[in-house]
Amino acid sequence: MSAEAQAGVDDRFGHARRTFRTWRGQRPFWAGLLTLLGGIPIMYFPYANLTLGTMTIRMATTAGAGSLIIGALLVVLGLTMWFQYQSRVFAGVAAILLALVSLVVSNFGGFVIGFLLALIGGALGISWSAAKPQEKATAADAGVAGPDDAAPVPPIAGATYQVAGAHHDESGKSPDNGTNGRHRAG
Repeated sequence: MSAEAQAGVDDRFGHARRTFRTWRGQRPFWAGLLTLLGGIPIMYFPYANLTLGTMTIRMATTAGAGSLIIGALLVVLGLTMWFQYQSRVFAGVAAILLALVSLVVSNFGGFVIGFLLALIGGALGISWSAAKPQEKATAADAGVAGPDDAAPVPPIAGATYQVAGAHHDESGKSPDNGTNGRHRAG
């Protein structure tokens, strides 16, 4: 593979990585992932067979269908947090409630693994908020003088300053006399 071809592969990988990072930052990614992962053990354990040597232990319960429904709903809620992040609060509350119900229905919530993952994912979904767009920093904010930022010129003692378009006023309140409308004390 030539250096140019390698650079093209790296560029595509870097672009895909930056695109995914941007997509991930605009939604409650970790909340959705934990909720989705929490649904898998809740669905799996009631239908799994555990083999210890020559002995097979079936984990089936009478509420196997309930476990399947709870696990599938948690997976759907995790995907909802990713793709419909506007409804993240509803999905988070529903995930927490389903995680609590799974303690009773599904082998202690998938042996507590699925329960904890779904509970934390739901809490993250509720607490997530979209980042506010950053305003572009101006040169003045950064402390760097730009081309339009002229440093103020200190006043010269004894100089008369004229404001363009102002008429002459002898009341002492005109900006033409350098007082800018302030009265002198004394």
